[in-house]
Amino acid sequence: MWKRLLLTTLISAAFSASALAADFTVGFSQVGSESGWRAAETSVAKSEAKKRGITLKIADGQQKQENQIKAVRSFIAQGVDAIFIAPVVQTGWEPVLEEAKDAKIPVFLLDRAIVVKDKSLYMAVVTADNVKEGRLIGDWLVKTVGDKQCNVVELQGTVGASVAIDRKKGFAEAIANAKNIKVIRSQSGDFTRSKGKEVMESFIKAENNGKNICMVYAHNDDMAIGAIQAIKEAGLKPGKDILTGSIDGVPDIYKAMLAGEANANVELTPNMAGPAFDALEKFRKDGTMPPKIIQTESKLYLPADAQAQLDTKKGMGY
Repeated sequence: MWKRLLLTTLISAAFSASALAADFTVGFSQVGSESGWRAAETSVAKSEAKKRGITLKIADGQQKQENQIKAVRSFIAQGVDAIFIAPVVQTGWEPVLEEAKDAKIPVFLLDRAIVVKDKSLYMAVVTADNVKEGRLIGDWLVKTVGDKQCNVVELQGTVGASVAIDRKKGFAEAIANAKNIKVIRSQSGDFTRSKGKEVMESFIKAENNGKNICMVYAHNDDMAIGAIQAIKEAGLKPGKDILTGSIDGVPDIYKAMLAGEANANVELTPNMAGPAFDALEKFRKDGTMPPKIIQTESKLYLPADAQAQLDTKKGMGY
């Protein structure tokens, strides 16, 4: 009799936990789908939510803050249990986050940070050390070129995005003491492949058909891949005539490495939602507040690592 009672209790508890998870809804204001990495982040977020029995509602902001703010207000009106935001830019979030706070809806930031006076407006930000990412590429370049003169062109991310600001800062810090390395041109490619190609074409034309350029540093892989295409169309060899260094770790950049067309990459994991879900579930369970910054790993990869990295990307939503 007691065994049957115990079994009934366990089944009831399991059902209650499952029902609670199924009733739990998170709204995710995604910045957009501008890159392979972003698509992977969305795919992984869906997978992580499904694993936990959480309903995930995703709104594509199409790289416009006004769209993201509308989505967040919609989530608040729907009474979701939590909100995830991958913010397109780092400022201008206070009013809508005040609304979420008043509604007692916890907010997590994914991939990118924001600037607000009151940090209690969000629970935590899950992000890599973006300054470190830029620094890793810069350190690699310093070691690679030695004393050789090296003129760098830089493809920046979206203007005003924290990740673009930090990746620029890290690279600049790394090359600061290398008098032979100089950033001669820097412009936003808006994190897209097409814009990266367009800006790189203008850099090449302005710099003696690319002959004055030693290296292109791109704040993400999609811009780097666009730049590689522009280099090839200019009759130059990417990876040789012009070195490339970028950040994200999408499969196409490792394919470019295997083809000898890319030189250095820092991987950014697309699993930003997983750690946020973990922290959120722990908070719901026992009230434990997560650290304000939940940091993911950043690691430099070179062509010798490319095949192994490609193999790890299978099934990740790229």
